[in-house]
Amino acid sequence: MVKGLTRQCAPGQRILSVRGDIFDQEIATTMIQHRDNEPGNIFRRLLVLPVPWVFVLAYLVGVGLEFIFFGRGSSAGSDLVRVAGVALLAVGATLAAWAWLIFRNARTTRVPGEASTTLVTCGPYHFTRNPMYVGLAIAYLGEAGILKQVSPVAILPLVIAYLNWIVIPIEEARLQEVFGEKYQQYRSRVGRWL
Repeated sequence: MVKGLTRQCAPGQRILSVRGDIFDQEIATTMIQHRDNEPGNIFRRLLVLPVPWVFVLAYLVGVGLEFIFFGRGSSAGSDLVRVAGVALLAVGATLAAWAWLIFRNARTTRVPGEASTTLVTCGPYHFTRNPMYVGLAIAYLGEAGILKQVSPVAILPLVIAYLNWIVIPIEEARLQEVFGEKYQQYRSRVGRWL
């Protein structure tokens, strides 16, 4: 088990950090990269595209399908759908930005597949282990509501499946390697999505 430094995230909440003489991040990153770059390891290659771009590209595929099946737009729903879309977009973008800023302030990686230097468990990470992904999914639904598009919503489960079965397991393996029992305890308390 790796012992780490802790510092306050907010009153009463802690961040476990593995920096300096306690843990050599360069050595850990090199070991992980060497293991993942072995011939035939497709999972590392799947992380080349940043997750926000996965959402953007999936949405664009949905827009293309919308155009093919419904012409210029389905105009599904009422103006209430558009209002709900604005609310969802605002909530999702706020959640994703809040989670990203916490990672930035903790000076840990925000790149999937890279070894983290800090285990963040405060803020939105107190309720979900993946608030950036949850926020992006909510914002995605909000955009579909604003534009009253149905087809992009049909594509979203594929993005969630990719995250759930490819991206997140790789990230969780990294966190388990770096933080050991501390990550196991966090994982047992907080759900992957909610």
